[in-house]
Amino acid sequence: MSTDNFLVAEAQLVIEQARKEKAERLKTLGEPLELSGKALALEIKDGYAWIAENTSRIRKLDLESGKTLQFYKGHTGPVTSLAFCDRIVGSGDQEILITGSWDNTKQQISCTPKAHADFVKCFHVFPTLRLLISGSSDKVVRFWDLSQPENPEPLKSIGSISSHTRPVECLDGEATSDTSAILFTGDTMGVVKVWNLQKDTRVPPRWIATVKETITHHRTRINELRYGDDLGEPYLITAAGDILRTYDVSELDQPELLTEIDAHSHDITVIKLWKRKTTKEDGKTYIEPWIVTTSLDQTFANLLKPPQPPLKSEPAPEPKFTAVSHSELTEEEERELAELMEDD
Repeated sequence: MSTDNFLVAEAQLVIEQARKEKAERLKTLGEPLELSGKALALEIKDGYAWIAENTSRIRKLDLESGKTLQFYKGHTGPVTSLAFCDRIVGSGDQEILITGSWDNTKQQISCTPKAHADFVKCFHVFPTLRLLISGSSDKVVRFWDLSQPENPEPLKSIGSISSHTRPVECLDGEATSDTSAILFTGDTMGVVKVWNLQKDTRVPPRWIATVKETITHHRTRINELRYGDDLGEPYLITAAGDILRTYDVSELDQPELLTEIDAHSHDITVIKLWKRKTTKEDGKTYIEPWIVTTSLDQTFANLLKPPQPPLKSEPAPEPKFTAVSHSELTEEEERELAELMEDD
């Protein structure tokens, strides 16, 4: 019997040991929940989390208790992407869950086979625009019509982006009007592209993407990104490896790094915002924004409050210099001073 399958490189053993030690150090960071599998995608709504693990099913989890409430099945490969859309368009009900898998399909009421030429890696829905965006290992970003989300027919393609030279790992954005949006896309080369999306007037209409800025601050693959304008500040939160970074992108051509957190012992897979409701001793309910991350270290809900806007620093006062009289010098210092003066 061959033993080749039992050989492990020494370097790999060192990495695994380092991750174990790091996991021990970080076990109290935030409020982590242990998962039975590795989370590849996540959606949060009304205090519940829908988690796509490295299986063919989706788990619904209560965020406060950590209890599993339900499983969703249908795919034949690992589920890598999740997104909600409205059953009644424009209502904000978000009653339809869309899922994407390594079996190259999107699953909802309808199924769109061969939506991409390679694995579907990420989703984003613009509910008010009736628009679904998908990214893939085929390096293409595609736009899909969600104007009839309960139609059993495959989704209609209404535009695409083919600018990335590496697989598209993550995307996020927000609508800026009824016919426009801003979109962030990130790839495995660490490149983030910012796009202006515009709906044209053709029949049927299509979406046109124009690149607004290219951000190349990352030296390695970007696993995930989240555009946090709904935090009240124009923040871009990114995950590269196990590091979580927050940028102020109010000036896209000059992003400012605000925080850098060593958040997990393995690669971060998802970043989400949870508007957590808590009842205080005064009986009032408060809403606090939290950043939720999942990782290949099989932990979930490593909860971190988003950074506060940096305070404007006051200009430092000019230093005041006080002359030192000879009487304040010691006898030895006076002798050294005299010798220096004699040398001059």
